[in-house]
Amino acid sequence: MDNKLFFNYLLIICLSTYLIRAVPFNLIKNKIKNKYIISFLHFIPYTVLSAMTFPASFYATGHIITAVVGLLVSLILAIRKCSLTLVAMSACVAVFISELLLTLIL
Repeated sequence: MDNKLFFNYLLIICLSTYLIRAVPFNLIKNKIKNKYIISFLHFIPYTVLSAMTFPASFYATGHIITAVVGLLVSLILAIRKCSLTLVAMSACVAVFISELLLTLIL
């Protein structure tokens, strides 16, 4: 990719990111008092993060089986309210071990 094309893409990304953040900030001048809108805005970051990471977790490893193992381990530990570091490390170890076992089986 040449530099001109790269900087055009970069400009488009910067403008779109800025507009998404700046337009609502400039349109809403008063404090939001509606509890439903506040609740909706509170959960937006979690929803977006989940929508971006959950589908990608199935394709992060070499096999979908090992990805599901890592996802299940992370979900179980997250439901048990373990720390984020423990959840991430345990999922990585589970994927590593399941990849080793899968290579032995296949």
